[in-house]
Amino acid sequence: MSGDDGEAPPGAETPTEPEQARPGALTGVIELLRPRASWGQLIGGLLCVVVGFAVVVQIQSTKRDTTFATARQDELVGILADLGQRSERLRGDIRDLEETKAELQRDAQGDAALEEARKRATTYGLLAGTLPAEGPGIELAVQDPRGGVRAGDLLDALQELRDAGAEVVQVNGVRAGVDTYFLDARDGVVADGHPLRAPYTFLAIGDPHTLITALNIPGGVVRTLQGAGATVSITPRAKVTVSAIRSP
Repeated sequence: MSGDDGEAPPGAETPTEPEQARPGALTGVIELLRPRASWGQLIGGLLCVVVGFAVVVQIQSTKRDTTFATARQDELVGILADLGQRSERLRGDIRDLEETKAELQRDAQGDAALEEARKRATTYGLLAGTLPAEGPGIELAVQDPRGGVRAGDLLDALQELRDAGAEVVQVNGVRAGVDTYFLDARDGVVADGHPLRAPYTFLAIGDPHTLITALNIPGGVVRTLQGAGATVSITPRAKVTVSAIRSP
């Protein structure tokens, strides 16, 4: 009959509504089971880790602190003895270091005193004329073709050089000292018992500019020597070598 066309044949299974909705329901369950981490969960987990680490550290510290409390008496005696020996060794090392420091200070003071003594000996040797010397200075050459230069003229030249700051002076082959003297002789001049012949050459160690200025002052040594008929030349030198020495 035409009214029965809409019915299904006998034995055929008609899909029910729950079976059609099953895929969607399964998807919802999966979504519910899927882990979802929020910021609060992350912070909570991090706090748990920190607290756990702090607990472990505290336990380990407590174990170390209770080591001596649980040690036997003989163990404590051994530990104290070992600490005492170490302390004694350290005190011995400190004493050794202090002694070494004192020795170094004495050596330094001794070296300084020795160096000072050497400097003084050198200064005295230069002043006494018992040591050779070199340094900046001048060369004063006095030509005397007429033989008019006298002992007093040479003594004035030496005194002028000293007054101008000359530390070391040599006249020809004679080293000038604090007691150097000049005498007139038949053939020239005698200095400290040694005969001098013209030209008379002064080697003086000192500031070249100061020495030259002192010798050339109006009415000074150069003018006096020129008045005696001598020819005077002054040459500044960066290095003057005074090799003559006096007998001690």
